[in-house]
Amino acid sequence: MKFLLQRLAFYLFTAWAAITINFFVPRMIPGDPLSSFLARNQGAVSSDAIQSLRVLFGLDKNQSLWEQYVDYWKQLFHGDLGLSFNFFPSSVSEVITSSLPWTIGLVGITTVLSFMIGTTLGIGAGWRRGTWIDGLLPATTFLSSVPYFWLGLVFIAVFTGNGSYFPSSGGYTPGLVPYWDGTFIGSAINHSVLPAVTILLSSMSGWILGMRNMMVTVSSEDYITVAHAKGLSERRVAFSYAARNALLPNISAFALSLGFIVGGTLLVEIVFSYPGVGFQLFQAVGAHDYPLMQGIFLVITISVLVANLLADVAYTLLDPRTRKAG
Repeated sequence: MKFLLQRLAFYLFTAWAAITINFFVPRMIPGDPLSSFLARNQGAVSSDAIQSLRVLFGLDKNQSLWEQYVDYWKQLFHGDLGLSFNFFPSSVSEVITSSLPWTIGLVGITTVLSFMIGTTLGIGAGWRRGTWIDGLLPATTFLSSVPYFWLGLVFIAVFTGNGSYFPSSGGYTPGLVPYWDGTFIGSAINHSVLPAVTILLSSMSGWILGMRNMMVTVSSEDYITVAHAKGLSERRVAFSYAARNALLPNISAFALSLGFIVGGTLLVEIVFSYPGVGFQLFQAVGAHDYPLMQGIFLVITISVLVANLLADVAYTLLDPRTRKAG
C-alpha cells in the first residue's frame, strides 16, 4: 500500500507539472490566435466585440500571465476547458467528445489486437526457436522499423483510387449522418480498415520481438529446468512458468501504449484525414487554437498517467517481489 501511495503522489505531481507546461507552451507559439479567428470570420465580428472575445478566450492583455494561469486552473476545477477558436462557438469538451470515440475505436481496438497477437506469436517464437514462427523475425524487424505514416501512404497509393473498395480519407461517407444504423456503421468500418491495418502491422512487430527475446531469456532460468524435471507438460511450462514471467516487461509497455491511444497515432490520422483526436490536434496547431490544444494535451496526459498507475498496480499483483520491495 505504501508503494502505491508513493506512486500516486508522484503521478499527482507529474500531472501538475504537465498541466503547467500545457498552459505555457501554446502561448510561446508565434502568432495571434484571435487574428486568425477574425480572418476566418471577416465582417461577421464588429470591432466592439474584439475585446470581449479576448476576455472570453482568456487572452485579455490587461491580465498578467499569472492571472491567466490561475483562471485556467479555476476553469479546470469546474470542468470547463474553454471555447475552441477553430470550431467556435463549440466548446473544447464538445469537440473532444465528438472525436474521442473515433480514436478509441480505431487505435484502442488495434492496440489490444496487436498486443494479443504479437505476444502470442512472440511466445511461440521464443519457446520454439528455429521453427517457422521464429522465421518471421526478419519480416517483423523490417515492419517495426517502418513509420506509421509511410506505411499508410503506401496503402493509399496501392489500395485506393478509382474503382477501389477502400476510401483514401475520412471516417465515413460524406453526406451520411452519424448514427447507430447499419449504413453508417458499415461506412465507418470501411473507412477504418486501412488505418487499422497500418497501425496493426507497425505495432504488432514490436510485441513479437520483445516477447520473443524475453522468452529466450526466461527459458534458460533454473525454475524452468525444475518445472521440466517435475514432469509438467510442455504447454504448462511454456505458459504458466515461462510466459507468465516473460510477460512482466510487456505489461508496462502495454500500459504506456494504452495511454498513448488518444494521441499516439497523430500522423496516421493526418495521412487518412481520420476524424480522431490526433487530426483535431493537427487542426488546432494550424489555427493556434490554444484551448483545444490544451484540452487535447490534458486528455493525453491524464490517460498516460492513469495507464502508468494501472501498470504499477498490475505489477504489484503479478510480481510478488514488487510487493515485498514496496
